[in-house]
Amino acid sequence: MDANPTLGMLLEAAIAAEDALADLGESIDAEWSYVNDLRQAWSDRLDEVASGPQGAQPAGPAVVAAIGLAIDEVGRIADPHRAIDWLSTFPQVVLLAAGAAIGPTSDGRAG
Repeated sequence: MDANPTLGMLLEAAIAAEDALADLGESIDAEWSYVNDLRQAWSDRLDEVASGPQGAQPAGPAVVAAIGLAIDEVGRIADPHRAIDWLSTFPQVVLLAAGAAIGPTSDGRAG
């Protein structure tokens, strides 16, 4: 990762971590649709912030550390059921650390 990452760069790394969680969760056949719905919804929200004006801003050291720790934590998950649990928790933690809206955005879209 860049020595001075933008928020968008951090969120792209978070999207990759979300994808890894979803890949693990997909191993439970009965949860495939649910897992992919979560993956799509939260990856879209993370990408929306990453590609918006906020994503171009440099990330402060506390934000870099918080998002890095969250990515490291989900990287340790090996149980598919736990991965599914974290598919919605992880992006919310990342968005909170980034200072972005977690719930509906100002234009009424879910986030």
